[in-house]
Amino acid sequence: MPGSSLKFGTSGLRGLAMELGGQATRRYVAAFLRHLAARGQGAGRRVFIGRDFRASSPAIARDCAAAIAAAGMEPVDCGTIPTPALALHAMAAGCASVMVTGSHIPADRNGLKFYLPDGEISKADEEGIMAALRDETIPDLAGGVADEAAAAEERYVARFAGLLPEGALAGLRIGVFEHSTVARDLLSRILRGFGADTVGLGRSEAFVAVDTEAFGDGVFAPLAGWVAEHRLDAIVSADGDGDRPLLMDGQGDFVRGDVLGLIAARYLGAQSVVTPVTSNSGIERTGAFSRVVRTRVGSPYVVEAMAAAPGSVIGFEANGGTFVGNNVKAAGAALPPLATRDAVLPLLCALGLAAAKGRSVAEVVADLPLQHALADRLQDVPSDRSSAFLARLAADKDYAMRLFAPHGIAGLSQIDGLQFRTDAGDMVHFRASGNAPELRCYVEGSSEAVARELLAWGMAVAAREVA
Repeated sequence: MPGSSLKFGTSGLRGLAMELGGQATRRYVAAFLRHLAARGQGAGRRVFIGRDFRASSPAIARDCAAAIAAAGMEPVDCGTIPTPALALHAMAAGCASVMVTGSHIPADRNGLKFYLPDGEISKADEEGIMAALRDETIPDLAGGVADEAAAAEERYVARFAGLLPEGALAGLRIGVFEHSTVARDLLSRILRGFGADTVGLGRSEAFVAVDTEAFGDGVFAPLAGWVAEHRLDAIVSADGDGDRPLLMDGQGDFVRGDVLGLIAARYLGAQSVVTPVTSNSGIERTGAFSRVVRTRVGSPYVVEAMAAAPGSVIGFEANGGTFVGNNVKAAGAALPPLATRDAVLPLLCALGLAAAKGRSVAEVVADLPLQHALADRLQDVPSDRSSAFLARLAADKDYAMRLFAPHGIAGLSQIDGLQFRTDAGDMVHFRASGNAPELRCYVEGSSEAVARELLAWGMAVAAREVA
C-alpha cells in the first residue's frame, strides 16, 4: 500500500498498529486466502487465529476473523498463545493460521505472521500475497468465532512431554520473567512438569517490548538482582509472541540465543544445522555437525535451507528461536517437525543438558569453543540512512579502510548486511533490521573485553555515519 509503513520483514508483515488495523488487516488476510486458494489449499477450510498481549491485537484479530468469514471460511480463535503453539495446532488440523503479533518491536507497532497448512510462508509466498492484494472493503464480522485456545495450549504442552526424562529438572529453582510474553504461564507449567520449582517475576499487564538479543536494554536491569534475591539457578523468558528465548544463568549472565540454539542442536543429535550468518562462528568449530548451512537473517531463509539439508535437521536463529526439521529424535522417540521458531524447546534443552551433566548452565556454556559475541542496535534510524551507509561501506573500499583503520579488514561476507573479519580474526557485522527502523551491530572477539571494545567502536561508527 503506497505511503504505508506496512511491509514484510524478516518474519511476517509489520507496521504501525494504527495503519494495520481495520481494512488493511482484512485486505492482507483476504490476499493470503486468495493465495491459499491459488495453491489449492483454501477451499472449505478453517483458519486459526492467535495473538499477543498488545493493546491493538484483539481488534486486529477480529479483523482477521472478518476477512476469513467473508471469504466463506471458518475463523477459529486460539486466543493469546505462542506463535509456535498456534502453528502446531493449525498444522495438526491441516489448516492455515494467522498470528497477530509485532514480536519484540515497540507497542505502537503490530504485525501478521501467516502460516500455510504445511508451515511457515516463504518469500515466494509473500510475493504471492502482495500480488493478490486488492483495494476492497470487507464487512465487519457478524456473529461469534469458534474457540480452541485450550486445545491449542494442551497440544503444545504435550509436544514437550518426552523431551526430557521425568523429573529431569527436580531440585532446580527457575525464575520466569513473565513481563507480557504470551509464553509466561505455559513456560512455568512446562518447567514444573519436569520437577522444577518456578518463581514468577516482573509480570506486566501492559505490553512490554522485549528484544531478547538486546541485553543492554533497561527492561533487563532487574534480572541479575532477582537471581541473587530468589537464589535462582536460572531465569527464563521469551519475547512477546513466545518464539525467541531468553536465558540468564545462575551467575547473572545472559546466554546468547545462538548458543541456546547450538545446545539444542547438540542435545537433539542434529546432523545438519541451518542458521543465519549472524550466529556465532564457533558453531563450525564444535565439529559436532556433519553440515552447517549459513543463510540470510529471517525465518523464511532458514526454513527454505532446512528443507534441503540432509539427515536430522535443526535450524536456529541468532535470537535463539529454534526450528525442528526432519528425522529428529528426543529421548529415542521421533520429534515431529515444526519448522517455525520456538522459544520453549531450546530453553528445555539447555536446562535439561545441564541437569543431566550435573553442572550449571554457565559451566555447560563455558565448555563450548565459541567466540565472545555481543550485539546492539541504533533505534529510530530510517531505512534510507541505513541503506546509504551500508551501500557506501560495500562499494567504497577507501571509505571502508578508513573506518576500519583501528582494526584492519581481512575479509568480508555479504550474505546479509556486511560482515567484516578484522586482521586479528575478530568480527564486526552491520545490517539493517528487517522488522523496525534499526541498524544492528554484531561483533565477535577473542575475549569478552575485545568484544565489548569492538561493539562500542562499531556502535559509535554507525551512529556517526547515519547521523
